[in-house]
Formats: sequence, C-alpha cells, structure tokens
Amino acid sequence: MKLAAAKASIAASALLAAAKLAAGLWSGSLALLSESGHAFVDTGATTLTYFAVREAEKPADEEHHYGHGKYEALAALIETGFLFGLALFVVAEAWRRLQEKNVEIDAGWPIYGVLVISIGIDYVRARQLRRIAKDEGSDALAADALHFASDLVSSTLVLIGLVAAHYGFERGDALAALGVAAFIAVAGFRVGRRTIDTLLDAAPRELAPHVERAIAEAPGVIAIDSLRLRTIGPDIVGEATIGVARGLRVEQAARIKSAVSEAIAGVTPRAHVTLSVEPRALDDETIAERILLVGARRHIHAHHVIAQQVDGRLSIGVDIELDGAMTLGRAHAIATDFESALRDEFGADAEVETHIEPLEMHLLSAHAADRAAAGAIEAAIARVAAQTRPPAQVGDVRVRKTEGGIVVNFRCRLDSAVSVQDAHDALDEIERRTREEFPAILRIVGRAEPDAR
Repeated sequence: MKLAAAKASIAASALLAAAKLAAGLWSGSLALLSESGHAFVDTGATTLTYFAVREAEKPADEEHHYGHGKYEALAALIETGFLFGLALFVVAEAWRRLQEKNVEIDAGWPIYGVLVISIGIDYVRARQLRRIAKDEGSDALAADALHFASDLVSSTLVLIGLVAAHYGFERGDALAALGVAAFIAVAGFRVGRRTIDTLLDAAPRELAPHVERAIAEAPGVIAIDSLRLRTIGPDIVGEATIGVARGLRVEQAARIKSAVSEAIAGVTPRAHVTLSVEPRALDDETIAERILLVGARRHIHAHHVIAQQVDGRLSIGVDIELDGAMTLGRAHAIATDFESALRDEFGADAEVETHIEPLEMHLLSAHAADRAAAGAIEAAIARVAAQTRPPAQVGDVRVRKTEGGIVVNFRCRLDSAVSVQDAHDALDEIERRTREEFPAILRIVGRAEPDAR
C-alpha cells in the first residue's frame, strides 16, 4: 500500500508541477511560478520517497539489525532541505518583485482553472496520504501528506493574489508569493522536527507516557526501573526493566513479562520492547519467607524455622535437608554458606544455627503390605485419630513395604475452623503414637483436609 501511494503521489506531483509552470509562464505571476517550483520540488521529493519506502520495506539483515526503517527518515530530511531552499529562493524573488513597478500579470480563466483543479487534487491526496501514513507509520508518506497540504494552502494564496492583482492591487501577487514561502518553510519545519527526532532516537513524545502507564498497571509489576523507546520507521523499539517480587518462581515471572508485552501491544501493536525483570524485596515479607527464599536460591530445602528477638538481636534456627549419603565435611560447607547468606540477608550480627537432616535422594522400591499388617496399622491410626484434640476422621490409608521399612500415607478430616497449628499437632500425635505401636514404620505422611460438612 505504501509503494502504491508513493507512485500515485509522483504522478500527481508531476502533473500539477507541469500545469502550474505552464500557467505561471503564460500569466507572468511570480506567486504561480513559485508554486510551480514548489510543485517540482515536491515531485523530486516524492520520487525520493518512493525509493526510500521501497528500501525501508526490506527486512533486517546482518548489517541492519533493526531493519531499514530509517531510510524514510533520511528521505524526509532531504525533503526538508529542499523545502527550506525553495522558501529562501521565493522570498528573494518576491522581494525583488516588490521593488519593481508596473508589473503586468495576464491571468485568464485557464490560469484560474489550473489553480482550482490543483487545490482539489491537493486536498484529496493530502487526506489519502495522511491516512495511509498513520496506518503504516511512515515518516516519508507523512512528509508527502504535508507537502500536498502546504500545496493546497499555497495554491489558495496564489489564487487570492491573482484576484487581487486583477482588481488593481499589483503587489498582491508578490505578497501571495511571500505567503507561499512562509507555508513552504512551515511545512519544512514540521517535517524536519519529526525527522530529526527519529534520526536522533528521541522517545516518541505522545506514545511514551501511554506505554509507561500500561507497564505500570500490568499485574505483578512493582516498579519500572527504566524505559527507553525510539522510533525506527513505522516501528517503536526499546527496552524496559521492571521490578517484581523476588520470591516469584521463574514461571510466574515469565507470566508477568507476557502480561506486560500484551499491555504494550494494546497501546501500539508496532512496538517491540525487550523486557528485563529485576527482583525486589517486598516490605511485607516475613522472616520465614526471606529464609525460605535464600534457601530456594541455593536449592536447599529449609523448614522448621524458629526466629527470636533476643536483647535486640535476631536469632534464627532452621532445619535443612541434604543428601543422606553426602559426607559431613561437604554438608557442613553447604550449611556454612547458607548461614553466611542469611547473615547477608538479615545483618552480620544475626545469630544463625542450622540443623542438618538427611534427605532420601534415591527412589524406593515399594509394594503393598500384607492385609493383616495393613489392617492393624489402619485400625491403630483410626483409633488414635479419634482420641486426638481436635478429633479427626481417617480415610484412604495406604500401607506399603520398602527395603527401608513401612511407609504409610493417609488423609484425615478435621473441622475447617481448626487452625493450621492445631491440625499439625494432631497429625504429629497420630504419627508419634502409631510409630510407638509399630516400630517398623519408616515414615507416616498424613494430609489434613477440612470437613466438608
């Protein structure tokens, strides 16, 4: 669509330039001759636009990692130079014409016809190019749209100047030429300002605040550490660093990045923003959460956290599970590194003690225990559960025999209003008393569930 629009602009500009030149030579109107010069410059600029758009359509390659979009900005900059050069020439010629006396202008109906047709064509092309430039994000076509819009105003001024000269105001034509020069200069300034911003990688003024707001409002984003945007042809490219909670898993952070990308696309689908995630500590993190986070970073399973405030000094006790086959020397080194990391987190004066527990790393081979043994264990668990405080109802008991001993899994229902601590104490009591009756039990794993009643 962009190339077709550029070709149509070349044809329209060339036709108007030739018609205005012929009318200007016939009538002797400086304003009309200036306008024909403006039209010829536009024809050259529009031809340049066509080649720039064609080059800008090429994909990225080894030499141009961000594509060829800046060819359009370069073409627009050259067009800006043409416009300012023409404006200066017209001002000089108009000033010279103002010093002359008895300037004759022969403007018949063909001259007025050329101007009226030119105004109509300029109006149609300016609207079409402005719409296509907006849809495609093309700097070069936007510059072309400004050219046709300035042509429309210039042709109108020429028409007014000719009418004024026809009714006896001889300087009207030269003054109209000065007006044409002013509009050419204004068009050049508008194109130049936008083009220079693009070439200097200036942030898109109107778009940047909307992109920043979209990122800040995306779920999971705590802060925006940095946001850099620039325009390359029709595309917006840049980088952003967002702050997220440091306790998030990798998958959660990835979902936040995906949500941010969707939010940016909602503002402008032509944006390509590289996102970086910076973990941040939250103000409401508990001591236990911070300890578990430090452990998770080192792939250490930490539990049974006890934190005390002793005379203004923090004292931490925590269990960590390491491979049971690991040597004590290696395990001690890991525990010492973990303690050092906790002091970095909470302060060098923090008192930290770790208790090392063996973690079974290998997969146990298991099979269902015989019915008699399984039935006895299930009955014992049900009896003990009924005697706990709060009482529990046991179900789905699974008893399996491994080379290391018996492993029991079960579920028990408790009142949904019971606290987590009370539910944990009840399960501990069931485990302790059951293992007293059956020493062959290696492990009992009970899951507490709220009673649905």
